[in-house]
Amino acid sequence: MTEESLLAGPAIRRLRRRESLTQAAMATRLSISPSYLNLIERNRRPLSARVVMQLVEQFDFDPRSLRQDEAIGGVDGMQRRLADERFAEIDVDRDEIAEWLSAAPNAAAAFVRLFDTAGRQVEAGSDPLVASRREIERWRNHFADLDNLAEELADELRLSRGDIGVALSERLRERHQMSVRILPREVMPDLLRRLDLHARQLQLSEMLEPASRNFQIALQLALLERKGDIVNIAAGANLAEPAAVKLFERHLAGYFAAALLMPYSRFLRACDATGYDLTVLQRRFGVSLEQVAHRLTTLQRVGQRGLPFFMARIDRAGQFSKRFAGASGATLLESENSCPLWVVHQAFERPGTLCTQAVKIEDTGGGPRHWFTMAQTVEGTGSGGEARFAVVIGVEAKLAGDLAQARGTSMRDDAALRIGLGCARCHRPACQQRSLPPGGAGLHFDDLARGVTPFRFGERD
Repeated sequence: MTEESLLAGPAIRRLRRRESLTQAAMATRLSISPSYLNLIERNRRPLSARVVMQLVEQFDFDPRSLRQDEAIGGVDGMQRRLADERFAEIDVDRDEIAEWLSAAPNAAAAFVRLFDTAGRQVEAGSDPLVASRREIERWRNHFADLDNLAEELADELRLSRGDIGVALSERLRERHQMSVRILPREVMPDLLRRLDLHARQLQLSEMLEPASRNFQIALQLALLERKGDIVNIAAGANLAEPAAVKLFERHLAGYFAAALLMPYSRFLRACDATGYDLTVLQRRFGVSLEQVAHRLTTLQRVGQRGLPFFMARIDRAGQFSKRFAGASGATLLESENSCPLWVVHQAFERPGTLCTQAVKIEDTGGGPRHWFTMAQTVEGTGSGGEARFAVVIGVEAKLAGDLAQARGTSMRDDAALRIGLGCARCHRPACQQRSLPPGGAGLHFDDLARGVTPFRFGERD
């Protein structure tokens, strides 16, 4: 896979204007052509490591200043914000957003700051789950420091250990003087994991599958060895609601655990070598489908990026219990309910089978529309089959051609199934699966005829 560097056009343009330089003059000092600099400033070319070094040497440039642009999230980040229902009647496409970021980066940054601050203020008095999820998405679910720390620990463990489960248990014993004990369900009827400091034991439920056991041990190591790093990242979010802070910290601990089981570089190499074959990845790293799905949304290391996947976990009623857009720009996760035509619902009819589907989203708020998606049922952790969900993974169809699970699936635009963002946000006519009229649409009534769908409607009022 070709290495991808940082797109930082607005930051470079601000620097050039601050120095009162023409593009030709600045290009000379950076040892690049004026046309190449023009492409960089327009976000048509990435900012390579060599150019960054020239910026540091020639202009005493602080690379940390790029974080303002990263906080926006580029075109995809701006699209997610403009997909808010408050902008439903304003059609802003990707080209307009790119022009905005290029021509008026400070104005775009001001909009983002105002939008995000308003969102946090609303969330602080409402739903801590929403507040935590928005913070995760602000980072695009990629925490580079935790990835690096987990990779270092994984390398250390692999020096003398072959089995990751044994290695994790030995780490607990040698570093923390704790043993791992598996207890019967009747002893831990409502718990998956418990740390007994008196007995110096990490107690795990016998109901956990081997992959989940390893994850719980890795999670305990995260809490014992990297608690300070986790707390510091969470503190920087300035979340007002204590519950939101705890939820964010819980996500970060799980992130470290997953990064320990699936170290970044090794996992990405395996993805590239196997065509992101989900079955092979599960076997090679001793993890579950849901754990692989989570990890696929995090592969955004600068210069070493994976495909931009999204993932979600949905119950039979179409309710999201997990959703991570990562760097995918997927707005189809923003709806309160999912479309019943989506493959995620078909998965419940074929438990344990990976179901695939190419879909075209009718209304994305300006985001990508054509997706290749995969869904499979999973059991709730430690539930013994009493709880069942469907995990869905997706990537833009134009990027899915080499995926192992995409073989045999047409990526042609006209072959994709048209779906919506749930009935209340879908304006697709003549859908026989429709349960509700779309919000804001004028309803039409005909006493002389009854159509095959329960609601007839026009454009938004």
